[in-house]
Amino acid sequence: MMKIQGKKSLRAWGMVCGIVAAVCYGTNPLGALKLYAEGMSTGSVLFYRFGLAWIIMSVVLLFRHETLKVSLHELKVLLGLGLLFTISSLTLYLSFRVMDAGVASTILFTYPVMTAVIMALFFHERLNWVTGVSIALSFLGVALLYRGDGQVVLPWVGVALVLLSALSYAVYIVVVNRSKIKLSPFKINFYVLLCCALGMLAYSFMSGEPITLPHGFTSWFYVCWLATVPAIMALVLLVYAARYAGSTTTAVLGALEPLTAVLIGIFVFGERFTVWLAVGIVLILASVMLVVAGQSKAKN
Repeated sequence: MMKIQGKKSLRAWGMVCGIVAAVCYGTNPLGALKLYAEGMSTGSVLFYRFGLAWIIMSVVLLFRHETLKVSLHELKVLLGLGLLFTISSLTLYLSFRVMDAGVASTILFTYPVMTAVIMALFFHERLNWVTGVSIALSFLGVALLYRGDGQVVLPWVGVALVLLSALSYAVYIVVVNRSKIKLSPFKINFYVLLCCALGMLAYSFMSGEPITLPHGFTSWFYVCWLATVPAIMALVLLVYAARYAGSTTTAVLGALEPLTAVLIGIFVFGERFTVWLAVGIVLILASVMLVVAGQSKAKN
């Protein structure tokens, strides 16, 4: 009896971790838009976010007494993951400059559907009718978000940037799944974060926007926020959520990410919210839920 109760307690703890992780990741627009208002460039914001997160991850590895040694194959995979995550983060943060962050974060949530499609096209996973309906719902949801209230159309550049961000992250997930590298999540993210920080340096050089120091206490606060809350905290809590609540439950709880971003956009930054936007958000969330439910049923 005690054993069953213990399992229930661990599952409940995992669900709490999943909820908090999703909410943490959904606060990305809060830090990004505040720093943009302070005059920081996209490259600078992401450089400090990744750089500080990398320092924190380095300290974690030090306390865990983990070696940084990796094989040549593992290094190639880690470099690929770093490139994919850099592209995904950069395109998402660039989209925040041309469209409402809440809408952008919702469109980003199409990545589970994209992941299912990639696995079906390139790894011969079965593409059933549930996934087909999910794809249709996600496209319809994005179309409704694009049209907005029928009067103001979202910039196509912003939508394209978010879809590229979602695609990059979907490929990132597939690579992690298929590469089967035997490294801890902490070591993987140590190298990924380092690649992302270096990638932001390269982007800033090519874009002609130099890396600038945050201005004062407020800017440093939001830099630390981005490095710890939507990065380190979300990452660590997701590990526990997947371990104790299961990957399916964790994926469902991930719907709180775009909802958090939408609420922050409305109540903090005064972003508009219409009935058509609400319908678009619901359709995208429904498409993801169908994919997750279909995968869970296939495993059973």
